[in-house]
Amino acid sequence: MQDVSVSTFAEKVISFYSSLQLSLPSALQTIVLNPYREEKVMDYVQQFFGKYCNDHQKRTFIFGINPGRFGSGATGISFTDPVALRDFCGIENNLGNKRELSSEFIYKVIDAFGGTDKFYRQFFLTATCPLGFMKGTKNYNYYDDKKLQEAATPFIRKTWKQQTALGAKNNRAICIGSGKNMKMLETLNADFPYFEKIISLEHPRFIMQYRRKKVEEYVEMYLKVIGKV
Repeated sequence: MQDVSVSTFAEKVISFYSSLQLSLPSALQTIVLNPYREEKVMDYVQQFFGKYCNDHQKRTFIFGINPGRFGSGATGISFTDPVALRDFCGIENNLGNKRELSSEFIYKVIDAFGGTDKFYRQFFLTATCPLGFMKGTKNYNYYDDKKLQEAATPFIRKTWKQQTALGAKNNRAICIGSGKNMKMLETLNADFPYFEKIISLEHPRFIMQYRRKKVEEYVEMYLKVIGKV
């Protein structure tokens, strides 16, 4: 019989997000996006994970790069913009109607897979760096600046161990981004071994910006990979 006193996947994820803190040297002139400091965002996060992850099941982890200001930088939920949170996840919010390209693509995949209930009971969407960045008015990836990457790496290494402990299946993980993000995940997994194999997929932003005519082909590619793991 399962010990119900053990924290659920939802409880562990909510606790993880609420504990996230990262400060950067002022010389980098880079803003850290930490939506989990906002009470209303944490309310949406609690609703979301309470709805889809209120169990003790392990999940296959899918790692993006880091949050963007129109997606999880707004909602606190990876690859989920306010419209997707409302229309696909059934969670009303007052975060506006701005769409994010990556979120649009990921929810095409989720819909084709069988919907949010089926998907989120098997997979956990997250990020290599669970907090995002902005420079000026633009999104910034943790690897876009060498000094930023150096400053963020201790945080990334710390949260790598914390995230895998949430309840990740260790046979396979999926990396969204076939270049620098994959390299970082391979380094992390070499230093702190957890996954037997990490599989990379092309990033949704690249697909939606430069391969939009082939979106359905990429959706099928995603389905083939997530179907195998």
